[in-house]
Amino acid sequence: MTKDITAEQIWDFLEDVKDPEVPVLTVVDLGVVREVNKQKNGRWQILITPTYSGCPAMQVIEEDIKERLQKEELEVDVKLVLSPAWTTDWLSEEGKRKLEEYGIAPPQDEVDKSVLFGDKTIVPCPLCKSKNTKMVSQFGSTACKAHYKCNDCLEPFDYFKCLK
Repeated sequence: MTKDITAEQIWDFLEDVKDPEVPVLTVVDLGVVREVNKQKNGRWQILITPTYSGCPAMQVIEEDIKERLQKEELEVDVKLVLSPAWTTDWLSEEGKRKLEEYGIAPPQDEVDKSVLFGDKTIVPCPLCKSKNTKMVSQFGSTACKAHYKCNDCLEPFDYFKCLK
């Protein structure tokens, strides 16, 4: 059965699909959904890109996308594309706001080059907004996050790493 539906409506449906690792974000907020295309055979094709190659959440995201669109009685194919590689530039402004409200510092505008040049990236605390923070570990609860601590409010928090 083919329904008369637009790509814009598909994008709206995808706003219901949450990132399994950061459930306040949708796959649209995260920028992993790259394209929505109607194929000649009437099926919809959704192109997704992982936040990093080998991301374990991508299989769950693919299944969740299929499940959500099947609720609309749509036939869908989800295709994983690795190029171009995902970048934090694809994270929506709404997604960055949601991250901060959730207690995860959103990516700063530049890649951390402290290993090369010694200048540390300043990551403001998402709770008290202090810039007096310290990286505890380059790896946080997932590989795309680093673990930080605020020296003022003393709260630990994750930082969503900037990838370009």
